[in-house]
Amino acid sequence: MGESGGGGGGPGLSGARGGRVGVSAAPDGPGTDIGTRYPTLHRLEADGLLVSEQRVVDGRTRRVYRTTEAGKKALDEDRRALREPVREVLGDDGAP
Repeated sequence: MGESGGGGGGPGLSGARGGRVGVSAAPDGPGTDIGTRYPTLHRLEADGLLVSEQRVVDGRTRRVYRTTEAGKKALDEDRRALREPVREVLGDDGAP
């Protein structure tokens, strides 16, 4: 996951595994489209939930995003808030 994007070759945001968010621009998979992906990342960075830096990877400049402590806290809060509605739809064990 990390910097290379969301496993399976599709586009989207990788999980915050290790505190990094990877973005891939492949157009053929599920996830956000390019028109919303980068504005969303920029907004999350402006809100203090992500920080980014440029790195050279395979001779190309890439922007790598990491979650901040505030971002990790917000993610935990969102996960908690979603647990009950998910249980209502999927049941207590999470299976459909």
